[in-house]
Formats: sequence, C-alpha cells, structure tokens
Amino acid sequence: MYDLIIKNGKLVTPDRVYEADIAVKDGKYAAFLAPGTEAEATEVIDAEGNLVYPGIIDCHAHLNEPGFDYREDFETGSRAAAVAGCTTLIDMPLNNDPSLMNKEIFDLKMSKITKHSYIDFGLWGGIVGDFDDDPDSVHNNLADLEDLEKAGVAAFKGFTCPNGPLFPTVNMGNVREALELLKPYKALCGFHCEEYGQVLEREKKAKAMTGLSRQEKIRAFLDSHDVWTEYVATKNVIDMARATGGRVHICHVSHPMVAQVVKEAQYEGLPITAETCPHYLGFSEDFVFEKGGPAKCTPPLRTKEDVEKLWDYVLDGTLSCVGSDHSPAADEEKDNESRDIWQAWGGLNAIQFFLPMMFDMVVHQKKLCPSLIAKVMDYNPAKVFGFYGQKGAFEIGFDADAVILDPEKPWKVEQEKLFTKGHVTCFDGLEGKGAPTCTVIRGRVVAKDGMYVEEAKGFGKYVTPVR
Repeated sequence: MYDLIIKNGKLVTPDRVYEADIAVKDGKYAAFLAPGTEAEATEVIDAEGNLVYPGIIDCHAHLNEPGFDYREDFETGSRAAAVAGCTTLIDMPLNNDPSLMNKEIFDLKMSKITKHSYIDFGLWGGIVGDFDDDPDSVHNNLADLEDLEKAGVAAFKGFTCPNGPLFPTVNMGNVREALELLKPYKALCGFHCEEYGQVLEREKKAKAMTGLSRQEKIRAFLDSHDVWTEYVATKNVIDMARATGGRVHICHVSHPMVAQVVKEAQYEGLPITAETCPHYLGFSEDFVFEKGGPAKCTPPLRTKEDVEKLWDYVLDGTLSCVGSDHSPAADEEKDNESRDIWQAWGGLNAIQFFLPMMFDMVVHQKKLCPSLIAKVMDYNPAKVFGFYGQKGAFEIGFDADAVILDPEKPWKVEQEKLFTKGHVTCFDGLEGKGAPTCTVIRGRVVAKDGMYVEEAKGFGKYVTPVR
C-alpha cells in the first residue's frame, strides 16, 4: 500500500519525457510504475496526461525575514512559490536585518522561518566586508564562515558593488580569503558581480545631472550599471577562483559577454558555475523604459540583441541554473508617482510566476523541449547546491516532490491577486500558457489549481547540502 500515486502523467527529466505513474511512500519516491499498473494507495492524483516535473528548485530568492518582513516573509513568499510549482527555494542572506552573517543570526532566522514555510528551503550564508574604514577594527565575517558551513547553509553570497551598511561590499582580498577558508568543505561561494569603483563613480556622476526627464534618468541608471561593471567584477572573481581553487558561482548573469567569460573559465577547468533569471531571458531595457521603477533591478535588463544571445549560454550549459531573484518591495517602494528610478527599490516581484514564465518562454515562444526546464530548474540546481540525493530528480529514495503542469493552461499576472506581501510587479498584465495545477512536497499537496493549501503552512523543512 502506497501513500500516494500520481497517475497518467508524462514525467519530464533533463533528457526525455516519458509516461509513468509515481508511487510515494513515507514522503519518498518508492516506485515508478508502467502506466495503468494496478496499485493501491491512500491517495491518488490523476495528472490527466499533463507534464510532471520533480518539483522546481529556486536557487536565488530574497524573502526578507527577519527585519524587512514588511516587504516579504517566509509565509507570503513560500505560499506564492508553492503556487508557482516551487518545492524548494534557497533564501538569500539579504535583505534582512540582521543579515545572515554568523551562527547567532542563523539561529534567530531559523526560529522565525521554520514556523510558516509552505515549501522546503535552504539558506545562503553571507560573506561581507568591513563595516567601516577603521583599519584597527575588523568587522568582516570571515571568522564566522566555518560555523555557517557547519550549520548547513547551501552556499555563501557576497556583493562586489556598493550595497549599503547592512551587507557591506567585499573586496577581492575578502573573496580570496573566503574561498581559501571554505575550499576544504567544497562550499560554494556566489557573487553579485558589478565592480565597485565603476558603479560608485558612474552613479555619482549620473545622479548629479539635473533637469532630466523620466526617460533620461532611466537611461542614466542603465548606463551606470552597464555591462563593463558586470564583466570586470566577474573576471576578478574568477581570478580569485583561479588563485585558490575555491568553488565560485556567478549570480544572475545578464549579458552574453559575461557568460562568455564564465564559459572560458569552465573550459579551463576552473570550478565555476553560473545562473541567469527569466527576466534576463525574456525582457530588454525597453521594458524598463516602459515600466519604470517596478522593472528596476541590478544588473539591469540589457538590449534585445543581448537577450537573444544569452539563450545560447543556457542551451550549451554555461548558465546551468535559472533562479527567480525574487526581491520584493513594499508597494510604495516601487511607486512611479512618488519615486524616480534612483529612489525605487532595486528588485523584482517574480516568484509566483517563476515556472509559468520560463515554461512559456522555453516551450511556446522558443519551441524548445520541456526537458530544458528539468535541467536548469531541477537537476542542475540540485547538483550545484548539493541537494542531489534528496531533490531534483525522479529517483527512488529522493523526496517525493512533484509539480503537475498543464502545458496549455493560460495564465495572466494580475498583481492584485498575488499571494506575495507586496503587490507591485512589472509583470502585471503579462500572459502566457503553461501553468501548474498541483504542487506536491514529500508526498503532500501544498498547492492546487492556483491556490496554496492553508494547512500546509509550516510543512516546509530546512534542507542541507551533501558536500
């Protein structure tokens, strides 16, 4: 007797799509049965010929708890993710107050978020530089990294660009030392790559210009974060991987020129992985001119030509993961009437349509195989972040995570209907096809027909990597 059977589905893996029934026992995949096999189970879900993925892993999300939970918290963010077909997300160490920089803060964060997550989750730990310029006062958290590693964080994140006092920028000395400290653990260190000096000086110059129209300010913002800021920082971080042998992950690659640098490092044999996001694959800088502050993010959106070329690096495996980079804001922080592009919050509300947006782009717009989704949003993230063995594939003994997706089901982003805490999104009004109908985590339904299951609040558990 099984606990659950998902029947009549087409299972999607990185290399094929095939028909099979899924049998679940004690929260794990127990068997994969030939279609129509007679088997008893407490619960049966009919996938009705739709696609079934082994859950979706969002490797890059900001849920802002503790400290900035007026923007988002684990309850609101995880319920939106569940509806989107996400079964596991990896939460960033910022924007939180305090940011996740040591074991004490880890314990504080866990005491809050474990109470109300709808989905399973891992955590990024922080790598931060000095909090002030006093040479006699050491405030970076390099001494705390090993404790965070032992606490089971999935990876570590640092910023190479100006980022404010709560999560100070790392210099290349910090990067090098962090990679040296964490190399024995084979830990992954991810970086937001925009070069500090260029961003600082270009933003200072752009903000000093007066009398600019709304569109001219947007142009100035985009130019202050041009591809050279991302390119130089990426090369510097890769050089630190070359110097130390430490594992590096380049976050949210936005431009093919940056992806090419990653590709060359991979060909060299360096331990480099990288990700991109749906907004860099489907939207250009024209979208920022149209939407204003709600479409502000860094790195910013690039040209239409860049968008098309970036797909090549997803298809050849250079960019092995796709994450949402959900970075929500309170509604007033994205208000075009009261804030210009410089004052607007720099992040996108994207998590509730993470899988639908990618599926529509991959299958309906690009006419590519749905297996690409399984590769960049299941298998590869599980491998890169150490969750393989638990997550990311249809394998006996893995967690029985699954999302049933109707490839023809229409969807539309309506921001007033979002389950996130903030409701301003630049994707308001966007339409497409391919939406989840049921999300299952460890054999339990947590979302169905576009709605989260309220009783699943708190079911999500902390997932740690296997090094």
